[in-house]
Order: sequence, then structure tokens, then C-alpha cells
Amino acid sequence: MSDFELVWDARCSVAESPVWDSATRRLLFCDINGKRINVLSVDTGRRESWDFPDVVGSFGLCRSGRLVVSQRHHVLLFDPASGNLVDLTPKIDEPPTNRLNDGKVGPDGAFWVGSLDENAPRQKIAALYRVTPDGRIERQEGGYTNSNGLAWSADGTVMYHSDSTAGVIEAWDFDAATGGRSNHRILVTLKNEDGRPDGAATDMAGNYWSAGPSAGCLNCFSPTGTLLRKWTFPVPGPTMPCFADDYLYVTSLREGKSPQVLADFPALGGLFRAPAPTQGAPVGVFED
Repeated sequence: MSDFELVWDARCSVAESPVWDSATRRLLFCDINGKRINVLSVDTGRRESWDFPDVVGSFGLCRSGRLVVSQRHHVLLFDPASGNLVDLTPKIDEPPTNRLNDGKVGPDGAFWVGSLDENAPRQKIAALYRVTPDGRIERQEGGYTNSNGLAWSADGTVMYHSDSTAGVIEAWDFDAATGGRSNHRILVTLKNEDGRPDGAATDMAGNYWSAGPSAGCLNCFSPTGTLLRKWTFPVPGPTMPCFADDYLYVTSLREGKSPQVLADFPALGGLFRAPAPTQGAPVGVFED
């Protein structure tokens, strides 16, 4: 997969959370530190952006047409039509050095979102939450350094998650009716040279696609953790893949890169795409 093209030279510090909205045929992604969500109309090339009062860790589509958006310490609802912002949750009980990070709407219609520790080095004080449409915050797991890689199998029966700093990809059997999980297992543990797991997506064949920014690659794993494919990305620092019709979109980051690397790869922080080798799993919708 060497035919990636740059479709938006956004120069985000950390571009993340690409989401495909098939109803409007738009690809949305956030600039975390830029406090912004960028929107690309894939058929016309039209671009627009929405700014937020705080960092945008992740977001998802809502049934109402709004977006569910994670800010630093709480989750809100955003109406693109009016620009209206409504707090969905109070401040989540997290250490002050933490912020919300990767999040995705699950097959259960809830917004799952994790946190990360911004200390250096990171400590195991981050967690994973389930946020319901009525604004309830349910703490699901703890002891992470950087909660990431949320995705579900196409049939909604398997939930995937990673801890980027630990290099661990894990999975549970998932009940889409209740959001319940069981049968926890570790699928794989990755080192820097393997591509520690960042954002992820799943395909209709049941495979898990993980961005590996530490190695500048995309890894494709089977449901049991077998590495099926590995591709070198055109710039170091891919952050998250997203299937959208016949394409695979991938965001990237500039944060932490040396001046020399930025000079060698000026498109870091941009949005890239390549013809998709397979079809992606359905996109979850928040039942607001």
C-alpha cells in the first residue's frame, strides 16, 4: 500500500479520530491541541472547520445530527447546524494531569472514551469510560497510561482497545444490547520497532487495523492477534485509520518531531488516503 496521497495538508499538531459520515459523505477528523474538528466533503473537496473551547480528544456521530465530543475533562454535544454546545457530562473524576483521549461510539449506542496521563514518563493512572446518552459516566477499566485504539468487530460482538505506552492490544467479547464485556484477553504486545498501537479501525473481514506511529506503519491483525499485513506509511507518525467507502483515510501528527524530520516530511499532521484493500465495519451512532 504505497499509493497514499495527501488530501489535506492540515499541519495539525496531532490529527486524530477520523470519522466517516456516510449520510453527508464527509470525512471528519480532529486537531487535538488545535481545539478543532476539520471536515472534508469527499466528493467536492470542500473544507470547513469547527473550533471548540478546549482540546478535542475524539468525537462521534449522533443520531440527531449532532456530534458527541470529548474535551479535556468532560464530554459535550455539538450541533454543527447552529454551533450550539451543550455539556453532556460533568467533569470526569480524573487526575489533573490527565485528559480525555481516544473515543468512539460503540454498537451499544454509547460513547466510549479513555484518558491519558500527560506526565513524562506517563503513569498508570488513566482509565476507560462508557458515557450514555443521558450523560451517565461509567468507569469501565483503569490502570492505563494512554487509553487508545477503540474499535468493534463488524458484527458488534468483539471490542478492541489498546494502551499505547504499554504497547498492548486487548479484546473482550461484547454485548451490543447492554454494553457488557466478558472474556478479556491480550492479543499482542508491541515494541517501538513494531509500531506501538495508536488509533485503530476494523474491517468487515474481522481484522483490526492499528496505526503504529513509533515505527511509521499500519499493522493489520487478525481477531486473535496474528499480524497479517504491515505497511510503511509515507510519513512518520500515522495516528489512526478510518475506512470510508473505497478509501482508507489515515491521520498523522507533527508533535514531538525534530526540526529535521519536519523538514524532511513537511506534510506531517495531514490527512492521507489510499484505495481501501477491504470494506470497513459500520460506524457507530450515539443514540442521543
